[in-house]
Amino acid sequence: MRIRGGRPALVFIFVTVLLDMIGFGLIMPVVPALIGEVGHTDVSNAAAIYGWMAVAFSLAQFLFAPLMGSLSDAIGRRPLLLLAISGLALDHVIFALAPDLFWLFLGRVIAGACGASIVIANAYVADVTAPADRARAFGMLGAAFGVGFILGPAMGGILGEFGTRVPFWVAAGMAALNFLFGLVILPESLPPEKRRAFSWRRANPFGVFRVFASYGGVLPLLGVLALYFFGSTVYPAIWAFWGTARFGWSEGMIGATLALYGLCAALVQGGLSGPAVRYLGEMRVVFLSLVLGTVMAVAYGMVGSTMGVVVLTFLHAPEELAFPVMNAILSRAAPEDAQGELQGGIAAVSNLTMMTGTLFFAQVFAQSLDPARPEATAGTAFFVAATFIGLSLVLLIRLRRRGPVIPAG
Repeated sequence: MRIRGGRPALVFIFVTVLLDMIGFGLIMPVVPALIGEVGHTDVSNAAAIYGWMAVAFSLAQFLFAPLMGSLSDAIGRRPLLLLAISGLALDHVIFALAPDLFWLFLGRVIAGACGASIVIANAYVADVTAPADRARAFGMLGAAFGVGFILGPAMGGILGEFGTRVPFWVAAGMAALNFLFGLVILPESLPPEKRRAFSWRRANPFGVFRVFASYGGVLPLLGVLALYFFGSTVYPAIWAFWGTARFGWSEGMIGATLALYGLCAALVQGGLSGPAVRYLGEMRVVFLSLVLGTVMAVAYGMVGSTMGVVVLTFLHAPEELAFPVMNAILSRAAPEDAQGELQGGIAAVSNLTMMTGTLFFAQVFAQSLDPARPEATAGTAFFVAATFIGLSLVLLIRLRRRGPVIPAG
């Protein structure tokens, strides 16, 4: 990969994304027990509460992602990355000390705001890599997501056996160490001559579609991405609650299944994104990923054993190529001085769909769960999710029939 800048900086970006995902995955194995402990409730009500917590998280990201992206175009990537990382450390401390549901919600808001660091990380990668290498570079960031999804749930599952708060103290320490690492080694990737003045119009999350209208081909592909994101939120929304209700999983088993998926996703994104694009082309990779995503959602709704879930996990992992490849396609639509704005807008769309999708699927799960036969009704939300992912595939097919979505770089 051709890189304009030092590799230690990219190591830091990789670690930053990794720790963001660890923080996200960390909560998943312990969230049913944590909400039950703090809110004194059962699994179906805990799932509904978690849906609203996800709204708080995603709304914060939706509001802050365009702001952070536009600010990074104006003042550079480095200061905002360091600010976001320090905020993540604070979020983990709040979770470790939370006495009631209010503090859990506050922690999710802070985590959402600081999670906008992924916007700046993507812009940083776009700054230091050539357009032809960005699919591979974004695939490596996707691999960081996958590795984080190994370590986060594994930590949450194992450390959660010692108490629901223990994992958060460990995560807070890791975030603090990463802040010190970045303070020492991270250079600025956006030189002053490539920066542009900050504009509240560009930083307005509700104006994201108006801003994207100036970049040809972006809005239709964002529609595909939004439908895909919405359907895919079924996994973070209900996985822990689904496993508990359908198979009686413990915190350790929840963490183990999530860690297995993270391992498979990391191997796919880190090792297959470049070769897949080279041999199949970007749009074919996206098409096949969406087909697989639709089929796998139906399969999870029907699976009847933990071993079946393990098998599906291996088959499901190649779907993870969809987002980094679509992100690489979209990155070619904007000039170099607008990559922060572009990534901020993509993150805003992602988080808006994450917010609405997680709430939607958490409520579908809670309402469809039959207390007398939870194992028979717990998979309903996956069938609904398959419909939305299938719609994203239909939209992609319609776009392709009209010609190239965004010209190749």
